[in-house]
Amino acid sequence: MAINSDFYTWSIVCAAGAVTLLARASFIVLPPETRVPAWLQRSLKFVAVAVLPAIVLPDVLFRDVQLGHSFNSYRVIAALVAMLVAWKTRSIFATLGAGMTALWLMQYFRPF
Repeated sequence: MAINSDFYTWSIVCAAGAVTLLARASFIVLPPETRVPAWLQRSLKFVAVAVLPAIVLPDVLFRDVQLGHSFNSYRVIAALVAMLVAWKTRSIFATLGAGMTALWLMQYFRPF
């Protein structure tokens, strides 16, 4: 890597770290009587819904991908089974159990 591009990369990493630190510290450092605007409170409700797929989806699609394939079909099917069980039961344990069981059975039997 050239020195210029290396400096540019590190500058972006440091700036992103500073923004993240300021955003997280603002809830701790600000005085207790500081009021959070209503629009920010409403938008914070959607953070978990936005972050969870961003964390889970790459692992489901691209982990242990076989040569010549673009995604891991066993993990996608297991995720779909888990989504169906979560939708029907609303139970985290049933969801995890169904998804893991589906994945393990497909990896063991190798149906396709």
